[in-house]
Amino acid sequence: MSAITEAFSESGLMGGAIPTVRILIIATAVTAATLSASPAFAEQPSQSTASVPDFSGIWAHPSFPGFEPPPSGPGPVINKSRIRGGPLAGVGNPDQFVGDYTNPILKAAAAEIVKKHGEISLSGATYPTPTNQCWPEPVPYIFWIDIQILQQPHQITILYDDSEVRHVHLNESHPAQVTPSWYGDSVAHYDGDTLVIDTIGIKAARQFAMVDMYGTPYTDALHVVERYRLLDYEAAKEGLERNAKENVDLERLPDGDNALRIDPDYRGKHLQLAFTVEDEGVFTTRWSATITYRPGFDWRGADEWPEVVCAENILFSTGKDAGAPRADKPDF
Repeated sequence: MSAITEAFSESGLMGGAIPTVRILIIATAVTAATLSASPAFAEQPSQSTASVPDFSGIWAHPSFPGFEPPPSGPGPVINKSRIRGGPLAGVGNPDQFVGDYTNPILKAAAAEIVKKHGEISLSGATYPTPTNQCWPEPVPYIFWIDIQILQQPHQITILYDDSEVRHVHLNESHPAQVTPSWYGDSVAHYDGDTLVIDTIGIKAARQFAMVDMYGTPYTDALHVVERYRLLDYEAAKEGLERNAKENVDLERLPDGDNALRIDPDYRGKHLQLAFTVEDEGVFTTRWSATITYRPGFDWRGADEWPEVVCAENILFSTGKDAGAPRADKPDF
């Protein structure tokens, strides 16, 4: 049995397991103080603290469920199921995930896994993912979530809105022997106005080992490089437009809910993540995608970080939360 087939079996898909899923319980917490970032690698020309770009703050990505395909070249698996009719006609369906298993980036075994996930979704069932099973979401799967970036002299800390945390070490190299972990070993440096993060060692021997919500698998060879830049609105608009053709803005759905809000008329600085993914065990070639974030605020309009707790909710179906069970009458 191959590594990716074995991971697929462990996910419960082959056994037809009925997944449990999550609800989001949202509170607010005061935004953590941020510190300025550090100089670059010792072997590179030094970069003064004053010239380090400031990525700190809260950045919202209310779109769901995937990445922004690149302007050109090999891109991620996208949703074959599209919305029919209405103002969002042609956009990826947030209620049904049918990954395009014909994407040439996929090797045969990986394509078969994506196809099986899509068949489950087409049957009306919900297959298990890290999101709906409240498991740690690996890189790059986790990129769709709202973030808060904390910059310190020795590291970058990235908070994700479902209480997940990544620690990225600045100006260090990967250890000779990397112990696989939920988010992998991430090291970073500043390249001019860009924060570059290199991640390896993402744990593949786990349940729900997938790089996206379509079930695309990965192996221990997964390697992800992230590049974060601040862009003026005109430069970010192209990425926002690519996103609007592929993903649904949760705030535009009748029952949409998101921990963070955005101002749709905002025309200031945007944060764009351009990333590349390679895994010789799964993909035929390196592929890329982007995520374009805008400043976020909580339900009160305050610049505060939401605390989101993941909990099981078996009444959940893909994209539609039936709500938590309620008693017919109070217990007391």
